[in-house]
Amino acid sequence: MSQSDALTIGVEEEYQVVDPESRELSSNASSIIRVEATPGEGQDPIQPELHLCQVEIATGVCHTLADVRKELSEARRRVINAARENGSAIVAAGTHPFSSWRDQTLSPKARYYELADTLKQAIRELIIYGCHIHVGIKDKEVAVQVVNRSRTYLPILLALSANSPFWMGQNTGYDSYRMEQWWRLPSAGPPPIFTDYAEHNAVIQQFVDYGIVAEPTKIYWDIRLSDRYPKVAFRVADVCATVDEAVMLAGLCRAIAQTAYDDHFAGRAYPQVRPSLLRAAMWQAARYGLSGELIDFDLNQSLPAEKTVENLLGRMRSALEKAGDWNEVSGLVKTILAQGNAAQRQRQAYDKTERYESVVDFLIEEMAK
Repeated sequence: MSQSDALTIGVEEEYQVVDPESRELSSNASSIIRVEATPGEGQDPIQPELHLCQVEIATGVCHTLADVRKELSEARRRVINAARENGSAIVAAGTHPFSSWRDQTLSPKARYYELADTLKQAIRELIIYGCHIHVGIKDKEVAVQVVNRSRTYLPILLALSANSPFWMGQNTGYDSYRMEQWWRLPSAGPPPIFTDYAEHNAVIQQFVDYGIVAEPTKIYWDIRLSDRYPKVAFRVADVCATVDEAVMLAGLCRAIAQTAYDDHFAGRAYPQVRPSLLRAAMWQAARYGLSGELIDFDLNQSLPAEKTVENLLGRMRSALEKAGDWNEVSGLVKTILAQGNAAQRQRQAYDKTERYESVVDFLIEEMAK
């Protein structure tokens, strides 16, 4: 499999808009978006998100990690420049270190008003920022099986990308407190295993029929099929502090999907992990990140996080090598294991000054790398 034959990738990232003086969240997204209202050829504009202290970017369909890196670097440069023109700065982290949800304003969009009317306080407090990796798979039946086989690796992806240790001026003790906030939504969390696409659709229709969600796009599983496009979306990660980490995440997600794709057609068995146990494993990853243990479901063991990550790399090596991604992805993973995930690095930045403003400064620097 050459790079041109590999599954395609797309990346969405959600960013914080902050005041560079106070370092607090700033409801300045609308002004930043207006700067990008007429993007250049081949560029997607900066998009609004749930609150006015948030903006979102998305790459196009990428065939190589080099494409991903180029598009993410350009998108970050554009959003940083657009913010600077409006007296703001941009941060990539799953939560803000100290700003309060009470001071944030909902974006003026009907979809968000509907969510707020349904979910009430949970939406008011949902000041969080994620990264979604989309892997192109045209056949819906195959995509269901890819999700079935990929879901057990979600805790490892979360531990590697965890980037939200602080909440409203408190060290939460979690590496990904964003995930703790996200899971309060009624359709969030890991999906069940589905026999086929028909069963998948039937379960989603039950959510709609029972009035839990208004329509299928409001199913927020941590990995899911797109309702509109031929792709599988990995939705488990905090937004990555750096482009390097986002490229690593994209490469790993594609390798996991490619391995699941190949294993499906080869008829290989896979762990039939219950959603409740998988959710507990994801709590473990959100709580401890890379500093504790993670469950290796292929071995049915809880192991030190570094060992579990190394085992994942070993299982994905064939897919990574075939796509030409092994050296880059394995090198980036080893760097994270050596330096710590972004949550660990945020804590280190805080420990130097014991000021949360210093954490925001650190994150602004990471964003621009």
